[in-house]
Amino acid sequence: MSSDLDRFPLPDAILFDLDGTLVDSVETRIDAWLRTFEEVGLPATREQLAPLIGLDGKRLAMEVAAVAGTPIAEPRAEEIDHLAGEIYEKLNRDPRPLPGVRRLVDAIEQRHIKWSIATSSRKAQVATSVAALGLAGEPTIVDASHVKHAKPEPDLLLLAAEQLDVEPGRCWYVGDSTWDMVSAVAAGMIAIGVTAGSAVDSVALVGAGAAAVVPTLDVLTEALLSR
Repeated sequence: MSSDLDRFPLPDAILFDLDGTLVDSVETRIDAWLRTFEEVGLPATREQLAPLIGLDGKRLAMEVAAVAGTPIAEPRAEEIDHLAGEIYEKLNRDPRPLPGVRRLVDAIEQRHIKWSIATSSRKAQVATSVAALGLAGEPTIVDASHVKHAKPEPDLLLLAAEQLDVEPGRCWYVGDSTWDMVSAVAAGMIAIGVTAGSAVDSVALVGAGAAAVVPTLDVLTEALLSR
């Protein structure tokens, strides 16, 4: 699989999604949304929510409400998103990093490539998951609180590239959701899907714009070290 990545020049920066990409937390996200919708009286199923994980929370709430036949305005969607974040934080007590995170970070730094995390999660939810990565220092993080429009809009990724002082076209964006891929393409970055912690398969990621899909972070590491 590393040969797929060999088609691309080494990036000046690699940006990462967090949930489902670096941290094995997608199922916790789904559980939090299921509890949230039960609490607010909106029907939702795991099968319905799985492909929506990674989407901006307000848009996710509005999508579920629309399907339920009870459309909601943005202020109500904001309230529901905030509740989902609170429930997620209570559930996300022992997040586990996906295999290969620390080795990948070491390889990135060994190659002198800049990197950061660009996530649609709320700022209050990020700390627990980032701490679980067990990194030597705190990485640069751009979260949903920094932009008006999160994924699938490109704003989050463009801001992350700007903060690293790297042109978007010289960035790889690594994520596990279709929304990650859509956002990366919109930002003009090389979109790389990883399926180890994803709620969707490689076909869905390619369909959303992934230029390459790898099964694990270790494949990405090997691609960097072999260059």
